Amino acid sequence: MSTDLFSAVAGDVDDLTLPLVVLCHGSMDRSAGMLRLSRQLDATAVVIRYDRRGYAKSSEVGSPYVLDEQIADLALVLDRHVPARSIDLAFGHSFGGNVVLGLAARRPELITRAVVYETPLSWFDWWPSSGAGGAAAQAATPEDAAEAFMRRLVGDERWERLPEGTRAGRRAEGVAMVGELNDLRRAPPWNADDVRCPVLAVGGEHGRAHHQRGMQLLADMLPSGTFARLDGAGHGAPNTHPTELAMLLREWLSRGVG
Repeated sequence: MSTDLFSAVAGDVDDLTLPLVVLCHGSMDRSAGMLRLSRQLDATAVVIRYDRRGYAKSSEVGSPYVLDEQIADLALVLDRHVPARSIDLAFGHSFGGNVVLGLAARRPELITRAVVYETPLSWFDWWPSSGAGGAAAQAATPEDAAEAFMRRLVGDERWERLPEGTRAGRRAEGVAMVGELNDLRRAPPWNADDVRCPVLAVGGEHGRAHHQRGMQLLADMLPSGTFARLDGAGHGAPNTHPTELAMLLREWLSRGVG
């Protein structure tokens, strides 16, 4: 665990009248990918976002790239900015949802409510190998895995338009990505019965079938789980549909107020 994780805060952390929201990004993403969503929320909440180990401004934070360490990192970020305060709403996108659920299971006092968006349940036998993660797993090196993942997400044309330095930086993140995705395939990172807080499991209307199935299953697995669908959205909703996603988060947060 390292104290060198990059994190950013919008809002006055000393104003206890404002709800505290934490945003956790997915594989091959970064806190900047949460910025559009943060801007939709930070007028009425304190919003913390951070780069997970191995990515962007936390790229120098080394291994192990496993869920145990990721969960500890999130707890560390909270302790840095808001010691002795719980999160009113934790949001995890894709792989980040497993980090959020893991912390909710292990440190239930830290998370009051959670929303997870198209979070992979890769340890299930039915989870397909045909998605971006599966394409990455078949690559020869972590760098090639990162490129394969990005090409699946953004398309070949957009990837090839990126500056050479940007492509090299993203390829270098393959070590973190391969480590965390392999760890996720080995075993569940949390026990469903231990996630006691209310959790909204969200799938995009245009999300892949396995993500839809996974979020519905997750809602059924958790003691206080609920499924929702975000109209018009695919997997990249924090960037493509930040306004609609923020409305959903605010509504879920309001259920816990008072």
